[in-house]
Amino acid sequence: MNWLRRWNARSLASQFFIAGGLISIAAMFVVGLFVSHLIEETVIHNSGAATALYVDSVIAPLLPDMQTESLLDEASAQALDETLGQGALGKRLVSFKLWRSDGTILYSNEKELVGKTFAVSDKLQRAFAGSLVARYEIASDPESDRERALGKPLMEIYNPVLQPWSGQAVAVLEFYESAEGLGDSLARARLRSWGAVAALTATFFLVLSVLVFRGSRTIEAQRKDLKERVTELSALLAENRGLQRRLQRASQRAAALNETYLRSIGADLHDGPAQHIAYASLRLDSDVLINASTQPEAREKELAWIRSSLAEAMTEIRNICRGLVLPHIEKSSITEIVTRVVEAHQHKTETPVETVIDEDGPELPPAVKICIYRFVQEALNNAYRHGGGVQQAVRAVSHKGHVRVEVSDHGDGFDPTEVRPTSLGLVGLRERVDSLGGSFDIKTGEGGTTVTMIFEPMEVGE
Repeated sequence: MNWLRRWNARSLASQFFIAGGLISIAAMFVVGLFVSHLIEETVIHNSGAATALYVDSVIAPLLPDMQTESLLDEASAQALDETLGQGALGKRLVSFKLWRSDGTILYSNEKELVGKTFAVSDKLQRAFAGSLVARYEIASDPESDRERALGKPLMEIYNPVLQPWSGQAVAVLEFYESAEGLGDSLARARLRSWGAVAALTATFFLVLSVLVFRGSRTIEAQRKDLKERVTELSALLAENRGLQRRLQRASQRAAALNETYLRSIGADLHDGPAQHIAYASLRLDSDVLINASTQPEAREKELAWIRSSLAEAMTEIRNICRGLVLPHIEKSSITEIVTRVVEAHQHKTETPVETVIDEDGPELPPAVKICIYRFVQEALNNAYRHGGGVQQAVRAVSHKGHVRVEVSDHGDGFDPTEVRPTSLGLVGLRERVDSLGGSFDIKTGEGGTTVTMIFEPMEVGE
């Protein structure tokens, strides 16, 4: 199929020139053969008709009657011999035969052929049917040994002898004429016919080629113009994509500054103070406080944890009221943010958290940093509360603006369909991530739960 690809790669004008040229040459060859053959037949037939008319006018009066059914008598044969051997007719005729319809030769200037019968050829049948038959070729009939021995083309003519009252052919005159110069005439006729056909074909092809090449230039110009327009449109599309990115970044900044107020306040209250209060509530239900036999030192230590959680909750409530932004997070790196959340979680729950951090990206917007902080905090709390804190792990990667944070555990998992739309936990995290143009994903089952958030470079930062 390589030739097809190379063919399609050519211009329309080139394709037309090649295909049209081949078709024109083939058409010229076919038409030339037809015309030259037609001209040859016409020239030979007209020449034969003229000679036959002349011979007929000279020979017919010498025949004894129009019913030539038997061999000619001596007087008629001698008259024909004298006539055919003298003058201009004697110089032109090579041989002469008078045929009967059954293939018998009634007379011939070759005396050994007289009275012999040969198979009736197609030419002889056509002549007895009333048609003049003329051929210019080397003799090939069985009775033409003498003519064939000359080794050159002769004019072979079959002329029917017709009864004047009925028009029926009663005999056929066959004679061979030397026809000197006829071959040259035929060659000139062929050359002229081929020249005329070639000139006509070339003119037709050249006119079409001019039209096609003009059309091809127009198409190429339009194609070039279209390509330039496509390039311009591509540039406009690229500029449009840049504007879309700028608009998306503006939307991210607006989301970071605004955070849809009421919903953000509810999410921050749930993710921050509510977690500390919940932890304090869990501690109030511990056996250390309920059991009266607990040592005072243990009870005091537990109460100190509760007071610390409540104090931290109050601190975060004040921070939320001051502007919903954690000041110590705005200028922190992802490593510092994740480490701070993990250490706080381990301190509160006394459970280990495997931490893997890979950070080499640019500075991230404050809104994204807050989202990472809240994401890790809420995901770890859920891992401890619902998964028992089994094999908790945090993996954070920030590379060239691509941010991926994953929190997992090996607990019993949960049914995601049971999470209520009004829940401020996972639903709040999803909405927070979605509002900043990121993606949020949860995978849970018997092997544990994995919560993932991703920000792509195009959608993060300036």
